[in-house]
Amino acid sequence: MKTLLISSLLFLFLESKTQQLTIEIKNIPSSKGNLFIGLYQPKDEFPIFGKQYIGKIVPVSGKTMTYTFKDLPQGEYALAIYHDENKNSKLDKNLLGVPTEYYGFSNNARRTFSAPSFEEASFDLKKDVKQTIVLK
Repeated sequence: MKTLLISSLLFLFLESKTQQLTIEIKNIPSSKGNLFIGLYQPKDEFPIFGKQYIGKIVPVSGKTMTYTFKDLPQGEYALAIYHDENKNSKLDKNLLGVPTEYYGFSNNARRTFSAPSFEEASFDLKKDVKQTIVLK
């Protein structure tokens, strides 16, 4: 009986903990369309939407919005978000390949001529975290 109690307590102690990730998304240019939110782990193809750990499509309801992922395992993650204003389910680009719809990444990582790397946008989720992302 004592062994069972100790084993149960040890299991509870060693059980992997889950965390909450809250994202505050700012500078949404209009209340039209959807936000595509991609949550990536190191093995995923960052920042390709559809190749992420978890993907969410959220209707836009204002110029600033909050979204929360719950019960995430602890680990390393990165976020990529874009505003699909015309609801065509893709990030529109001009003839040169430059996005014409607003987008952003965790840590507000940004490069001039390409998306940031996973390492530039990544963060550790060891406790509940809040990321603020400004779309541009």
